[in-house]
Amino acid sequence: MGAALLAISPLLVVIPFPDNLTVLPMTRNRLEAFSDGVLAIVITIMVLELKVPHDPSWAALRALWPVFLSYALSFIYIGIYWNNHHHMLHAVQHVNGSVLWANQHLLFWLSLVPFATAWMGENHFAPLPVALYGVSLLMPAIAYNILARTLVRLHGADSAFTRALGATAKVTSRSPSTPSARSSRCASPGSPSPSTPSSRSSGSCRIAALNTRTNPDAPR
Repeated sequence: MGAALLAISPLLVVIPFPDNLTVLPMTRNRLEAFSDGVLAIVITIMVLELKVPHDPSWAALRALWPVFLSYALSFIYIGIYWNNHHHMLHAVQHVNGSVLWANQHLLFWLSLVPFATAWMGENHFAPLPVALYGVSLLMPAIAYNILARTLVRLHGADSAFTRALGATAKVTSRSPSTPSARSSRCASPGSPSPSTPSSRSSGSCRIAALNTRTNPDAPR
């Protein structure tokens, strides 16, 4: 019998479970829902910085142009990340703990964009706030790249996700029994078939051949 630890403040409860318990792989559903919620809150915080003027005149509205411009820039920026994040997760088959933390890392930097946006708008694009705003745009880009590489390592270099992402980084396998290592033994289109019976009967080889026949223009 194994055991799982469940923290219930201020107690620590030990829950036994069978050794032959089958643990299903984590899906992307909660990760995607949580990310959508965070990005929606980020946009809401930014729009709240647009204070309604008490003077019903065009001059009062003109005074808000730095805040509105900084909001518009950040809204487009967050919107681009939401679209890219949505399309990337649509191709994800499963996630693990590393992916969850990499996604949290991305959301951390995106959650700081409202602060940098408000500071830049309130100070009319002064040099220091603009520099900080540039850093707040750079760090999510780095975090997104880390998330993408983490997903590539999880799914494998020859997976449908990696082909959809267009990643070119090679994934090094730890053992020959991994899916990426098995698929590396598949023959490329037009080349002679592998000589070993195990390679000919490999499921990954059959999947690769099927993808080639159904989508000949797919990247290889």
